[in-house]
Amino acid sequence: MDLCHVPAAREKGWYLALMAPNVKGPNYAWLDPSRLYCHPQGLQDCVADLLQSFQGDPIDMVAGIDAMGFILGAAAATVLRKGFLAIRKAGHLCVQTVTQPYTDYSGREKVMEVRTDAISPGLRILLVDQWVETGGTMRAAIQLVERLGGVVAGVAAICIEDSEGGRWIRERYKCAHSVPPGLQPRFDRHQ
Repeated sequence: MDLCHVPAAREKGWYLALMAPNVKGPNYAWLDPSRLYCHPQGLQDCVADLLQSFQGDPIDMVAGIDAMGFILGAAAATVLRKGFLAIRKAGHLCVQTVTQPYTDYSGREKVMEVRTDAISPGLRILLVDQWVETGGTMRAAIQLVERLGGVVAGVAAICIEDSEGGRWIRERYKCAHSVPPGLQPRFDRHQ
């Protein structure tokens, strides 16, 4: 799809066609949404679709997960007129932090961190990431927010796969994603 083309009928998820399949092998995600972010209307519609479920909900701050969650998270924070908190891979913040180990979608052991002075008890945070595949990264972010006394107001991602981790998140938190129900099985099978 052309990066300037906007279809006449813009149904939820139309912008998913902008994403590119993995050509680099099994150590990478199966699909790359970064091309979607280059399309101005695609990015706007994706963020609008993600936020639609949270209209009227009390949200105090948006947190994006390192690194691609920074793009959608910052865009969502701007639309909501809220602050943005970066949840980082460990070792990047020069302030007091709390850390959480996790296993990412590729099976690699990692550690995530967040600054301790940004989340106060009761602060309602919308967590945003590009993709929830196995759920390990998002679950670590949830644990960091809750350990600091924050409340997870919701979880938003382009896709929340029907994995064990994705189901765990959907059962416990309000969630929004961009994949229409008819396409979800294809995304779950990485087609």
